[in-house]
Amino acid sequence: MSLDCAALAGNAARSHIVPMFMVSEDDAAAIRAVFDQDGELSAAIELRRRFPGITDNAQARRCARTIASWTPTPDLPPRPRSRPRKRPQPPPGS
Repeated sequence: MSLDCAALAGNAARSHIVPMFMVSEDDAAAIRAVFDQDGELSAAIELRRRFPGITDNAQARRCARTIASWTPTPDLPPRPRSRPRKRPQPPPGS
């Protein structure tokens, strides 16, 4: 029995791809606002308008609910300024 390794690799490669998308804070705020004003279905429609790759209504509703439940991340505190390192002074007379 011979195996077509190219076909096996091709099928395996596609099965490991997980579709993902990134939501900007502006997109999240808009979806959250629509969710609060008009409900879950309207938020799912807004999500699908902004992300046309999402074609399943049930998935869009789940994503809209998840995004609507997010809270914006707080601003990070400013980093303390680092002090420059002191270089060792050469011994006198060198």
